[in-house]
Amino acid sequence: MAEVTVAIGGRQYAINCRDGEESHLSHLAGIVDAKTHVARQATPGLTEVRQLLFAALFLADEINDLKREAAGRQVRLPLAENDDAAAQAIETLAARLESVAERLAPESVAP
Repeated sequence: MAEVTVAIGGRQYAINCRDGEESHLSHLAGIVDAKTHVARQATPGLTEVRQLLFAALFLADEINDLKREAAGRQVRLPLAENDDAAAQAIETLAARLESVAERLAPESVAP
C-alpha cells in the first residue's frame, strides 16, 4: 500500500492508496483543492471544515449537472412488436458492421 501526501485547502494530508494509484489520487486532490480555493475566494473567512463542505457541494453540483446532461442524451427507442422501421435500421447497422469486420479481418492466405 502506498502513501501520498496531498495539499487541500492549505493543509497537508497523508492518504493511503493502492500501489500505482498515487498520481490519480494526487490529481483528484488537486480538483478538490481548486474547489476549496473557489470557496475561499467567494466567502473569505471560512473555516477549513466549511471550505471542504463548500468544495464538496460544488463537486456534487457538477456531478449532478453531468448526470442530467448524460440522461438527456440517452434516447429510448419505442419498439413495437412489428416495428418495420426499427427492424430495417437494425439490419442496415448489422450489414455495416459486417462490412467493417470484413475490411479489418486479415486476408486469407492460400496454402
